[in-house]
Amino acid sequence: MRHVRLLGLLGLLCLGLLVGPAETLGQEAKPFVHSLFGDHMVLQRDMKAPIWGWAEPGEKVTVEMAGKSGTAAADKDGRWEVRLGPFEAGGPHTLKISGPQAVTIQDVLVGDVWLCAGQSNMEWGMTGSDTGDDIPKADFSKIRQTRPGGNWTVCTPESAAGFKAVGFYFARAVQRETGIPIGLVNNAVGGSRIEPWVDPASVASATEVRPALEGGKSSLFIAKTLPLVPYALRGMLWYQGESNGNEGASYLHKLQVLIGGWRKLWGQGDFPLYVVQLPNFQQANDNPAGGDGWAKIREAQLKALAIPNTGLVITIDVGEPKNIHPKNKFDVGERLARWAVAKDYGKKGLVYSGPLYKGMKVEGNKVRISFDHVGSGLMVGKKEGRQPTEEVKGGQLKRFAVAGADKKWVWTDAVIEKDTVVVSSPDVPNPVAVRYAFSGNPEGCNLYNKEGLPASPFRTDDWE
Repeated sequence: MRHVRLLGLLGLLCLGLLVGPAETLGQEAKPFVHSLFGDHMVLQRDMKAPIWGWAEPGEKVTVEMAGKSGTAAADKDGRWEVRLGPFEAGGPHTLKISGPQAVTIQDVLVGDVWLCAGQSNMEWGMTGSDTGDDIPKADFSKIRQTRPGGNWTVCTPESAAGFKAVGFYFARAVQRETGIPIGLVNNAVGGSRIEPWVDPASVASATEVRPALEGGKSSLFIAKTLPLVPYALRGMLWYQGESNGNEGASYLHKLQVLIGGWRKLWGQGDFPLYVVQLPNFQQANDNPAGGDGWAKIREAQLKALAIPNTGLVITIDVGEPKNIHPKNKFDVGERLARWAVAKDYGKKGLVYSGPLYKGMKVEGNKVRISFDHVGSGLMVGKKEGRQPTEEVKGGQLKRFAVAGADKKWVWTDAVIEKDTVVVSSPDVPNPVAVRYAFSGNPEGCNLYNKEGLPASPFRTDDWE
């Protein structure tokens, strides 16, 4: 079936779209072993991991490692695939592939492989980020990275500057908590919109956004993602949205299509997928109605939590008003790791999310807001760079707005009462709706849980 779908994409490929070496046209361009399989690679644990390449149709290929082996014959298109394992985390191992050629792959670790996809903030390297002394201390032999068409690199003080920053901090935190080797497959392109990343096979069912997706051409999916399939994964990290600007519901629909399509193509069920919500950016807006800049795309990313087995990393406190590439990738990676450690590695009691809007109740001239993920309690917080969030004793909550049925928004007093926030304003005697940090740069927004994780921006209304 995969080959049928590839043939269906030939029209697009003939337009001159760049494809990965494993999927290019012409038998001479297809290697005996896919380029993902090389020295220092990380193979996914606890499942039979696909290993594949190309040979003459009918030729037999044997793959063996750590006492396990498998044999397959190349199909009519010349593609062979052996599913090897399952293996427990560990290594290093030697992987041997024999047949019309003999290939020996050294220093193979078995662990968890995470796909890091999106645009420039996911692609952003350690160089140019606020890394402190992390690079000279980056002696992590169990953390490796690769990219489509590239080689695997072991994380050392000499190589760490070439690692992608979000992936590095994510892997370091997960590896620190679990001891499991982590492989990162970098699959991000700066400036890219979401549309070209969508599997074209999923577009037909995308009724709400089909024209936009059809116009996206799926070029990055074909060039960057398809060559990776079906390399076994633990999950996926997604940091994208800046190039889709101020979209709202349409971005949510596109993200649903992308996630569903990629999961179906990999055939590993609903593997975990964690979304980075866009940070604060551009000049602060003092209009209490908000809705400017990235406010609505953040709302779409928040709503993506309704998709099974997804998570949301809130970064509203680590952006930079004048820099679309904020230097603090440390907190982004660490917060991503919290989701994974809690949800995928079974660490009990770990608070992995900031407060998320749960519901509201009008109480006379006040509105009481309840939240999920309050942790050990709500607090007014202050975040400075990479430093841990500090509680501001006696501090005043900021960036809450309230409106009545007339839809006229005003800034409001907001106070923490146990695990809720109560808002009120003398200018709105009959409140019906509340917004928090609902603007491109909600400067000063400061609601956190006591674990130091920020609350997501939200609104209780659906007014335009």
